[in-house]
Amino acid sequence: MKRLFFMTLLLCTVSLACAQEKKSKVEEKPTKPEMQKEVSSMLENITWLGHASFRIKGEKLVYIDPWKLKKGAEPADIILITHDHYDHLEPEDIKKIQKEGTIIVITADGAKKVKGTIKTVKPGDSLSVEGIKIEAVPAYNIGKQFHPKTSGWVGYIVTIGGQRIYHPGDTDLIPEMEKIKADVALLPVGGTYTMTAEEAAEAANKIKPRVAVPMHFGTIVGSIKDAEKFKEKCQVPVQILKAE
Repeated sequence: MKRLFFMTLLLCTVSLACAQEKKSKVEEKPTKPEMQKEVSSMLENITWLGHASFRIKGEKLVYIDPWKLKKGAEPADIILITHDHYDHLEPEDIKKIQKEGTIIVITADGAKKVKGTIKTVKPGDSLSVEGIKIEAVPAYNIGKQFHPKTSGWVGYIVTIGGQRIYHPGDTDLIPEMEKIKADVALLPVGGTYTMTAEEAAEAANKIKPRVAVPMHFGTIVGSIKDAEKFKEKCQVPVQILKAE
């Protein structure tokens, strides 16, 4: 009887400990408002300017693929260009935000179209510009020829404000995304020239950023419905931004 009593007591103790551990884990999980607050905090210095164009404020002011900028746009410290298509590389928009000392990071073919302080990159390059770490990563289409791999066009991972921000350029869901590590992923969802919403969601689920932001919709191809479909299929937090 004593042996049975002690065995029962031991089982009860173990069960109680497991229950308390499970309860503790549940209590530690962030609530939805807390997650939304974290997402908002991460994106407060990232502005979507429409299409694939972004402005990022941190230690330096960085633009990625500036296009159709409004008058009076804040001058850039660094401008990143993913490839030389007109909706990503527009020399007149670059001029609007150039100042003395602005550095343009761009692929070699695009460098022929701009003037100023230029640093050329290719996929796989990593550099520090004005103290900002910039990694150039592959960007290309699979099964269509709008953005062939042979062109050597890029996306970027920019480390700014303590966050790794991934802008993949115009790309499909490519194997190289398996190795991307990012806190924020800005992903094209419009289809035709880039990933569809479903493919972009698959990319987000592979990369597992702390927050994903849909882009490349609402101007040339794609619509808000693509952004909403992307959000629906993502397993990570998603924020649909309004274009400035």
